[in-house]
Amino acid sequence: MPAFVIVEIEVRDPEAYENYKSLVPASLEAYGGRFIARGGAIESLEGDWAPERIVVLEFSSLERARQWWNSPEYRDAKAIRMRAAQTRMIATEGV
Repeated sequence: MPAFVIVEIEVRDPEAYENYKSLVPASLEAYGGRFIARGGAIESLEGDWAPERIVVLEFSSLERARQWWNSPEYRDAKAIRMRAAQTRMIATEGV
């Protein structure tokens, strides 16, 4: 069953965040992940949620998403992201 990682991001250090963005694709590829949405235009349709940036990733399973998030391939990028941005991240199974 596919799984999706959904991330709400508030960038605080744009230069460091650009470095983070350059490191992520290789880490995703190692776990079969891919971008579904990456920083495109956002339109609020309901409620007061107004995120600055949204990223949606797809993996073949929730387990693969977890493996990527905990992986040595993502470790350095994750550390940069944690310094450069405030994030909220969830993983959910698809249908």
